[in-house]
Amino acid sequence: MWLKMIEINIIDAFSDNYIYLIRNESKNLTSVVDPGESAPVIKFLKTRNWHLDEIINTHHHHDHIGGNAELLNIYKSKLIAPIYDKNRISDIDVYVSDNDLINIAGTKTKVIHTPGHTLGHVCFYMADEKCLFSGDTMFYLGCGRVFEGTMDQMWSSLLKLRSLPDDTLVYCGHEYTSSNAKFANHIDPNNQLLKEASIEIKNKREKQLPTIPFELGKEKNINPFLRADDQNLINSIGLKTSNPSEAFRTMRLHKDDF
Repeated sequence: MWLKMIEINIIDAFSDNYIYLIRNESKNLTSVVDPGESAPVIKFLKTRNWHLDEIINTHHHHDHIGGNAELLNIYKSKLIAPIYDKNRISDIDVYVSDNDLINIAGTKTKVIHTPGHTLGHVCFYMADEKCLFSGDTMFYLGCGRVFEGTMDQMWSSLLKLRSLPDDTLVYCGHEYTSSNAKFANHIDPNNQLLKEASIEIKNKREKQLPTIPFELGKEKNINPFLRADDQNLINSIGLKTSNPSEAFRTMRLHKDDF
């Protein structure tokens, strides 16, 4: 029988960011993932009377690290961040890189380097807890814009995440799901699983509920950016290629202008 050892709390930030507060009650440890701003984190910690032990960054963008400085000043937390961003994130205590095994909130965690959105982006996978913190690499029904890396790098990064077990729950960096669903239905209108997911998404957003986390196994069948090697999808949207990287590039550029 699987017993979950951590509690994951979703904190809203800015207009559509998510910050994740991870609590391991048995070990009295608390970690925060991508605190773009500090105020909502401090408020939540005060309501629970928790100390913040660790700050985790997936990449250097300000909406993911903007709260670091104040949280470090107040709680003297340990900052864990990708070595690839050592010149872009200040005050890092623990540098991590691809395939590193670390502890976050007392829980075994694998670091996965996922360049594309940024060159230094990493994701954090907790196999025992069946969860992935994907930052801005993968979203529900979408993926991040390619700002610093290449389209080939982003496709390769998504393949890494797609290879994880189906029962993995994904916690991504933004609530982009409604707009992602519109695009996914636009290019894959006959996908019944996608239609069902879209109804569920619409119902949640109408109630102002988060659509996060989402299950990776289901996502593999409905997220077009995870299916750039699905020839049926490629054919249905009229792409004249059998190259997954090229298909991914075409879809990503189309989404950028959608």
